Amino acid sequence: MPDHPTPPASPRVARVVVDVPLAHLDRPFDYAVPEKLAGTVQAGCRVRVRFHGRLVDGVVWELGDTTDFPGSLQPLSHVPSGEPVLTPQVARLVRTVADRYAGTAGDVLRLALPPRRAAAEKRPTPTPESLPEPPDPTGFARYQAGPALLDALAEGRPARAVWTALPGEDWPTRLVELCRAALSGRRGALVVVPDGKDLDRLAAAAAGLLPEHSYTVLRADDSPEKRYRQFLAASRGAAQVVLGTRAAMFAPVRDLGLVAVWDDGDDLHSDEHAPYPHARDVLVQRAWLDNCAAVVAGTSRTAEAALLVESGWAHELVADRAVLRAAAPRVQALGEDFELARDPAARSARLPSLAHEAARRALAAGTPVLVQVPRRGYVPSLACARCRAPARCAHCAGPLGISPRPGPGGTRIPACRWCARPAATFDCPHCHATKLRASVVGESRTAEELARAFPGATVRTSGSTSGVLATVPAGASLVVATPGAEPVADGGYGAALLLDSWALLGRADLRAGEETLRRWMNAATLVRPASAGGHVVVAADAAHPVVQALVRWDPGWLAARELADRRELGFPPVTRIASVSGSPAALAEFLDALRLPDDADLLGPVPERPRPGQEGERERYLVRVPRSEGGALAHALTEVQGVRSAKKAPEHVRVQLDPLDLV
Repeated sequence: MPDHPTPPASPRVARVVVDVPLAHLDRPFDYAVPEKLAGTVQAGCRVRVRFHGRLVDGVVWELGDTTDFPGSLQPLSHVPSGEPVLTPQVARLVRTVADRYAGTAGDVLRLALPPRRAAAEKRPTPTPESLPEPPDPTGFARYQAGPALLDALAEGRPARAVWTALPGEDWPTRLVELCRAALSGRRGALVVVPDGKDLDRLAAAAAGLLPEHSYTVLRADDSPEKRYRQFLAASRGAAQVVLGTRAAMFAPVRDLGLVAVWDDGDDLHSDEHAPYPHARDVLVQRAWLDNCAAVVAGTSRTAEAALLVESGWAHELVADRAVLRAAAPRVQALGEDFELARDPAARSARLPSLAHEAARRALAAGTPVLVQVPRRGYVPSLACARCRAPARCAHCAGPLGISPRPGPGGTRIPACRWCARPAATFDCPHCHATKLRASVVGESRTAEELARAFPGATVRTSGSTSGVLATVPAGASLVVATPGAEPVADGGYGAALLLDSWALLGRADLRAGEETLRRWMNAATLVRPASAGGHVVVAADAAHPVVQALVRWDPGWLAARELADRRELGFPPVTRIASVSGSPAALAEFLDALRLPDDADLLGPVPERPRPGQEGERERYLVRVPRSEGGALAHALTEVQGVRSAKKAPEHVRVQLDPLDLV
């Protein structure tokens, strides 16, 4: 009789990450796999286990045949589904992200895996009939090395690029073309955008360029059942292209060949839940772990993206200046010498004659006019009364603000928002003025003011209060929008007015300059080219570096300048900073146990702005280390959190690495 192969033995041990929010339990625990469940349990599936006397959820990290546990293993209690929702590649990413941000694997898994819906698992997942051909390279031909990037993706090579999109660029189509190039080479692709408005445009482009069922869209506002169904399309390998917002950074894409993030400077890319990862940094880590291509894209550029270029990890993908000039609108600042001579009130007027005339010409030509105004609610900061440069601490270069604690005699004096040192005197390093002023805060009456200035014109608003518009029709109208809520105009805007600039430039924020330019350029790119009459007017001093970058349409120059300034001052991304906040007593206990790297710089404490649901006095410290010591800092913070968790410390200390808001 012929020999029959011996069937492989069923795995006997399941290593499970339990859903318990305790730092000292951040490791897999071994459980026995009962014989009756051996055919169901798979690595990456969800299980229920008994942990410390109660049933908790968990995910099978891996399966094995041996265990180091000396006693008898408890069996798995229940397997809701054998569906492997956690792939080995994503499991490795989860561990890496948890270690980088001083979090736990359980925290990251809650961000990575959507809630299970049994009905979605029972439905079949359709697959695409065929793979597409490589995309037409015409769209990327306007960029140096653009066609070469498409070729690299089709061939499966790990090309890395920081792409600065041209004004008026159909960026959703370009991103989908990158996905199509990867898909034509039998590799998957993942694209993350800031919000649902951007995702709608991206999905519409994918519908026209990618085969049916070859892509899936993960959006936060979908029903739980639909979101889980879309997630399964990726985890089952049917859809190799995933498009989504922030949570999609952990999507289980098979044979990943490309990760891309659009507009990485948008604060929506930073997760609000522990361990607070940023989509750009997670995707960069993912490109390194999976040895795949990566594209950091936007109309502007962040200092973090500039560091990727400077380090050689990524290359610039930009257009020649001649191509850029042909695509860009005319940009003019109200602070230009000629304009000030013609209109002496231009510097202080909210709608000076230049802005009024640009809007009037665009309306007369039958084109819409975009008016961008800052959102309400910015925290006022302090700036030099003469040159309006943000006021900074002489000790740590942190932003100055009005101290919430009255000084002697009940007066409030300026103090650093980082190290809390008072600033009784001030000497501006730019113009040596000695007086401070509060930065301008935007108002919400712009629409009413414009209606009076242009009687008879249709005025539309787009923002969180009135609702966000996706598009506006062609024709004469005024569109007042807050940053990020600018609708796309059919045929492009004839003009854009960027008002209340000091409400953006004067923010007490490390990223105030690059964030202002990002918001301005996102609005200006919706305007027609100068050859078609497109005109952008920015209400700011023409000598300001951010305004100069906009006028020249050179975000790379400003990003490189920002990076150099931050290197000199010891700011991220050349350093890593941790924010540690809690009650004074809990912080004192935490810092007493914290073993910091030798090069660490402890700043604070300062009073923490209250968060929703928080009660009592809270303070915050900042811990700054060189970038090379970031891993050691994260490990030290994790170690203390584990000790406090094991001791059942009554008060929680909030730890956040690389926070966007350092104020």
